[in-house]
Amino acid sequence: VSTQSTWGYFDCAAGDQVAGARVFNVGDFVGDACNAIASRIRGAVASEPFDSFHKDSSSIIKAAVFGFDKATKQVRETLTFKNNNLVITSVDIQSVEPVDTKTRDALMKSVQLAIEITTKSQEAAARHDAERREQEAKGELERQIIDDKALAEEERKNLLNMQAESAAIESTGTSKAEAKAVAAAAKIEGESQVKIAELKAKAQSIASEAELSSSHDHQEAELSFKQEMYRLEIVKTKEISEIEVTKFKSSVDAIGKGTIAAMARAGPEMQAKLLKGLGLQGYMLTDGNSPINLMNAANSMTGHA
Repeated sequence: VSTQSTWGYFDCAAGDQVAGARVFNVGDFVGDACNAIASRIRGAVASEPFDSFHKDSSSIIKAAVFGFDKATKQVRETLTFKNNNLVITSVDIQSVEPVDTKTRDALMKSVQLAIEITTKSQEAAARHDAERREQEAKGELERQIIDDKALAEEERKNLLNMQAESAAIESTGTSKAEAKAVAAAAKIEGESQVKIAELKAKAQSIASEAELSSSHDHQEAELSFKQEMYRLEIVKTKEISEIEVTKFKSSVDAIGKGTIAAMARAGPEMQAKLLKGLGLQGYMLTDGNSPINLMNAANSMTGHA
């Protein structure tokens, strides 16, 4: 085993004379370090089988040189020699080969055989994987074909069902259409009759309301006319009465109170002339203290007329 080691430094603190003096304790510190590392590697390699060492030689040698940390159970990163404080930071493997020629030839053959076996194994695995993929592809294809056939059969069944339904609809379509048409016609006719009845009722209602309104207006107009006629008649009678009173008053004023008193004392003939002159058909005088028999007075006045 050919290795290359790297020593980085001497672990010596500044001002530490004891540690500084320890650095020079070993004259050939390089040879001493190489012998110590070689001893560690030989001890580790002697305890490992050849195949295991051939596969993991780098890990085995590094673990042998640096050792394990008891706390973390991991390979240390450095190796420190306590006799001179030399610190080794890395170990690189340059080559691994047997010293004996026969062993070297046997190893070469073993390596070649292992490579050949590995190659054939990889080829067999690749071929087996290719065959497996081919079989899976064939199986997937066959399954897809079966699924497609099943789907096609299902679609064919749906098509037959739809054709049967279409034929049934076609056979019954005419009768259904006629029945729907008759029902629609009857519905339209019934709605028309209802509409006509509603319009007639509305027209009759409008006519009745118009007639009632006209009768009411006529009655109100007739009542207003009669009220106006009665008012005019009253006004006319009042005005005639006022005219008669004015005329009588004027006549009385023209005759004078003395004439009227003489007429009251005169005889019937003279009274008749005076009444004719005054335009009166009869008269009745009273002082307001004596009661008047209206029946006798009326008969007397009628007799004088």
